[in-house]
Amino acid sequence: MTVPFPHLINSTPDETVVLAWIVFKSRAHRDEVNAKVMKDPRLAAMDPNAMPLDCKRMAYGGFEVLVEAFAPAPGRL
Repeated sequence: MTVPFPHLINSTPDETVVLAWIVFKSRAHRDEVNAKVMKDPRLAAMDPNAMPLDCKRMAYGGFEVLVEAFAPAPGRL
């Protein structure tokens, strides 16, 4: 069953639903990037009440490319 994002997170008409993704070279690269993000002092200094989004309603997942529709950009996998 497919559930549209606005329904999945129970958004209201006055909210904006954002979809974004990050492409990593590998799982090791993902782990390296995530470790750097977690060590960023700006993250620790951020006021949790000032977040521009509700992290409790954030959905994420991992995906595997089944069909490459376009040629990758030079220097990318």
